[in-house]
Amino acid sequence: MKIVIVYLTFVISLCAQAPDLFLLKTYSDNRNLTGWFMSEKYDGVRAYWDGKQLISRSGKVFTAPSFFTQNFPPFALDGELWSKRKDFENIVSIVNTKESGSRWQALKYMVFEIPDEKGNLQERLDILKFYLAGHESTSIELVKQIRINKAKDLDLFFDKILRLGGEGVVIRNGALPYYVGRKKEALKYKRFQDAECEVGGILEGKGKYKGMMGAIECDFQGNMIRIGSGFSDKERRTPPTIGEIITFKYYGLTGLGNPKYPVFLRVRLDKGLNSN
Repeated sequence: MKIVIVYLTFVISLCAQAPDLFLLKTYSDNRNLTGWFMSEKYDGVRAYWDGKQLISRSGKVFTAPSFFTQNFPPFALDGELWSKRKDFENIVSIVNTKESGSRWQALKYMVFEIPDEKGNLQERLDILKFYLAGHESTSIELVKQIRINKAKDLDLFFDKILRLGGEGVVIRNGALPYYVGRKKEALKYKRFQDAECEVGGILEGKGKYKGMMGAIECDFQGNMIRIGSGFSDKERRTPPTIGEIITFKYYGLTGLGNPKYPVFLRVRLDKGLNSN
């Protein structure tokens, strides 16, 4: 009985209820965004702070060391665990390893939302800014929100982020109160589109890829598509397994509704469909 109790405690400590969060739709250039806010879209790991612990979108509790969460507020936060641009694999390794310890020093918690507070976006973020004025944290950083005054502002900012090696831009209607789910009031702006699908088949390679994986098949909105590019030789030797969720990028849709030029990006960290 004693062993069972210890086991159950361990399982509970690794899991929590998956949080309800706001999500992003894809930007299209036919909207008037004057007065909205833009910020860099950080290619890290989404994390929800419930006042006591950091939780992934799927409900996994990250084992962040106490020095990282020191002086975190007693209220909820939403943000991205991030280190620097083009460092996604390292970030995943840190947050997904139980004994990462001092490696967390490389990370920042980039906060872009205060979910349980009232008011518009700036008013909600000001609550955290006021809290941090009296409780200094070396881990929390507020994501800078820049007001869009004219259409050209967005294009210039987007080009700047891409030149710096960033992933893209988040565009939000800052006048709204907090909401959950996916609406047209919060958008992601990238050169390409991305999506997720479940691996349904592994196809053997030919030629130089003989004896390795040549492509995978996965279900995209009810259609089975094939993805054969974007994989390293190491990933071809140990490909994603059937049932895993992968992220891929593409460049628009065909007349049949299938992604054009799909390219593998990564296996999802928490196997939960859709990022932000």
